[in-house]
Amino acid sequence: MKPRKQYHVYVIELDPAVLGTRRVKEENPEHIDGMQCLYVGQTAKSPEERFEQHKEGYKANRYARKYGRRLRPDLYERYNPISTRASAEAMEERLAAKLRTRGYAVWFN
Repeated sequence: MKPRKQYHVYVIELDPAVLGTRRVKEENPEHIDGMQCLYVGQTAKSPEERFEQHKEGYKANRYARKYGRRLRPDLYERYNPISTRASAEAMEERLAAKLRTRGYAVWFN
């Protein structure tokens, strides 16, 4: 029997220079100065593999590729693994919203 696919949410810390982009700035009007900038995603890969893909430009989000610094497992590990893509997509959105309410600048698709 084939093992069931597992999904993961992940968080990438972004360089604060990403706030110089109009779209990120507009999406985060509640950002608190000094709080980090983050990218939140979901994947069927491990978070580490997906981060490398972003940095290499494979199916990369432009902000994660250009401004990505490192993974932030302290912000996502407790939610993984996730059993379905739909659940992972919902968790991605919930996690992004939660981090925004804490004052982080967050980008997600």
